[in-house]
Amino acid sequence: MTDDPADRPPTVRQLRLVVEADDYEAAVAFFRDALGLPEQAAFSGGDGARVVILEAGRATLEIANPAQKRMIDEVEVGRQVAPRIRVAFEVDDGRAVTDRLVAAGAAEVAPPTVTPWQSLNARLDAPAGLHITVFQELRPLDERATLQGFGTDREA
Repeated sequence: MTDDPADRPPTVRQLRLVVEADDYEAAVAFFRDALGLPEQAAFSGGDGARVVILEAGRATLEIANPAQKRMIDEVEVGRQVAPRIRVAFEVDDGRAVTDRLVAAGAAEVAPPTVTPWQSLNARLDAPAGLHITVFQELRPLDERATLQGFGTDREA
């Protein structure tokens, strides 16, 4: 039996990002209604406790070293702006979604910008104190994988 992580069955079934929102109603309206994340479930408890679970499609965890984080900020924004955690949402129409989210109360940090990795990325400060990226892939993954700098750590 091998100890290669790629040969093991996945142990995680879902990535759930839990965000405390001081203005719960505004955050729900933004992420559910403006961004369009479907509501999976909602729960309430004593003392006004409330939570809504929103579907966000496929989840990934992107781990970047400090140099990569700085490079992404420079490409997408032109300066260092992102906190340690940034949430990114893939959408079908980056410009239209960015406009809709700004109209719904997000602050545009950087407009939609074509990146070297061939996506259209916009940066926004959203409700609940989240710094987000809205991105639209401009090329299929197999085409982007041929670009310089793409690959996997396993190939190194």
